[in-house]
Amino acid sequence: MPTRRVFIKQASLLAGFGAMASLGLGLDASRARAQEQEGWYLPDEGDRHRQAYIAFGAQDAIWEDFTGDVQEALGRIARAIAAYEPLTVFCRASERDLAEELCGSRNVSYVVTELDDIWMRDIGANFVVDGQGGLGAVDFNFNGWGNKQRHAKDARLARRMADSAEALYLRSELVGEGGGIEVDGHGTGIMTESSWINGNRNPGWSKAEVEAELKARLGLRKIIWLPGIKGKDITDAHVDFYARFIEPGVVLANLDNDPDSYDHAVTLKHLEILRNATDADGRKLQVHTVSPPLNPRKSRFSRGNDDFAAGYINYFVINGAVISPQFGDSAADTKALNLLSSLYPGRKVIQLDIDAIAAGGGGILCVTHHQPEV
Repeated sequence: MPTRRVFIKQASLLAGFGAMASLGLGLDASRARAQEQEGWYLPDEGDRHRQAYIAFGAQDAIWEDFTGDVQEALGRIARAIAAYEPLTVFCRASERDLAEELCGSRNVSYVVTELDDIWMRDIGANFVVDGQGGLGAVDFNFNGWGNKQRHAKDARLARRMADSAEALYLRSELVGEGGGIEVDGHGTGIMTESSWINGNRNPGWSKAEVEAELKARLGLRKIIWLPGIKGKDITDAHVDFYARFIEPGVVLANLDNDPDSYDHAVTLKHLEILRNATDADGRKLQVHTVSPPLNPRKSRFSRGNDDFAAGYINYFVINGAVISPQFGDSAADTKALNLLSSLYPGRKVIQLDIDAIAAGGGGILCVTHHQPEV
C-alpha cells in the first residue's frame, strides 16, 4: 500500500498548505456540486485511448538521492507505453532534454510546465465522454492528499490538460484524486471511504453528498464503498491499491497475505465486501485476487523501507498491453504475469522494474493517466 511519506520533507509539506487558497478555490463560481446528471461518464480504462500522460516531475526536495532513479523508472514506463499508444510527457523547462533522453521521442510529445511531483493519476484531469463525440475533463481540486505535500503547481495541471485536449472543463466542488476512482464504464464505481469521506479533503460533506457528487460527475449509478484505512499512507488508502475492474462484473482485488501488514485485515474485509456486492446492473461480482510479493528483491529502495509499495494491482491498461510491475520475487512475479495475461487476453503484459517509484509509495497507475478515444 503506497505511503509516499518517506521522502516528503517538512518544507515540502508546509509549502503546499496555502496552495488551494492561492488558486482561488472556493471563490470560483464555476466550481460547484453537480446538480443533475448531464450525460457525462468516465469510461473504463481498458477502452481505447487517444493518448496517455506522464508527469516527469521528480525533484530532490522530495526524492533526495532517489531522484535520478525515479526519472529512469519513469523513462522505462514511458517507452513501454509509447510502443502502443501516443504519450504526452509534462516536464519542467530545465529538464526537457533529460526527459526526452529517458522517455524517448518515438510517439512521444513534450509539454513544458511547472510541476511539484510525479503522481499523474492524482493531479491530472479525469476525462469523461457523453457518447456523442463530446469530451469533458473533471477537475477534483487536488490538494496534496489533504495538505500533506506541496501541490500548488500540480493543482493547475488538470486545467492545462483540459485546454490542451480541447475538452470541456468540469470543475467539481469535491476534493479528491484520480487514484481514488475505479469504474467499470457502465455505471459502477469502487471507492474507499477513507480517502473521499475525509475532513482533510471534504470537511462538512456527508457520505451521501460525496456519493451524489461522484455519481453525477462520473456517470455512476452505484458506488461500492470499501472502508480503506486513514492515516497509514499519504493517500489515506486509494482504491488503486485495493481493487480494479477487469470488465463489468469482474474485479481483481488485492489480498495481503502478510499477517504483520496493517493491510492484511483491511484487504480481507474488502474481499468480503466485494464478494457479496452486486454492480449497478445487479450482477454479483466475480472476484479474483492478487497478492504482493513476500520476498521482493533487496535493494537500497526496499531495504529498511516499510513504505515500499510492492503491489501488483497498481498496473496500467493501454491499447494492446498492460504495464505491470515486477519485484524480483520470481514465483510471485510469474504468478502475477500469468494472472494478468489470463484476465486481459489480447493484451501483452509487460513487467517493469519500478522499485524507485515503489520506494516512494506508488506504482505504475499512480504515475500515469489517459485520455479516452472519442
